[in-house]
Amino acid sequence: MMQRYLQGIGMTSQRTRDRMVKRLIEQGISDTRVLEVMRTTPRHIFMDEALASRAYEDTALPIGYNQTISQPYTVAKMTELLLENKESLTKVLEIGTGCGYQTAILAQLVDEVFSVERIFPLQKKAIAHTALLKLKNIHYTHNDGGWGWADFAPYDGILVAASPSEIPEALLQQLTVGGVMVIPVGDSEGNQALQRITRVENTFQIEELESVSFVPFLAGKE
Repeated sequence: MMQRYLQGIGMTSQRTRDRMVKRLIEQGISDTRVLEVMRTTPRHIFMDEALASRAYEDTALPIGYNQTISQPYTVAKMTELLLENKESLTKVLEIGTGCGYQTAILAQLVDEVFSVERIFPLQKKAIAHTALLKLKNIHYTHNDGGWGWADFAPYDGILVAASPSEIPEALLQQLTVGGVMVIPVGDSEGNQALQRITRVENTFQIEELESVSFVPFLAGKE
């Protein structure tokens, strides 16, 4: 029964995932590692049953608590940018666990994921979702994402799934030399840009890539 649930049927089936991957290729995603993980990961298990049939549409969907699961293209693009020109990453910090889908994608591509979520009920859901996939290399903490997770720093990759008006200094300082952060930056929808930041000694190279729409980066925890 569990295997059938993970595999999906109808609009949650492998055929639907294959169509999603074909669309991602048409949208410019080319990293075969990312495409294969997106093809095999059941996105529908990360959302409420009422929305499961829409899991493979190219749109952001609500997951409760005024949060969303990012559209498949955004997940694939941010992951591809993080991995670009790298054979592998050892430690990745994720800010904004959400429902755990992006977390699960990362966990299949890097050695260890350290994921921070400020909304405790969402974190509990994410832990349950990723447990279904038997992913053992994810570490979770319930905390303010702006603080990062200094206990395990530095990280050779940081992925941020909410948009601050400016990049938190703590996150910059938790990036190892040569490490990459992918983060949306902007104080309002329609005024956000996806950025890739590479640490070079004590300076940071910033690339502004494309317009995006994310929930705001909020302080504190719930």
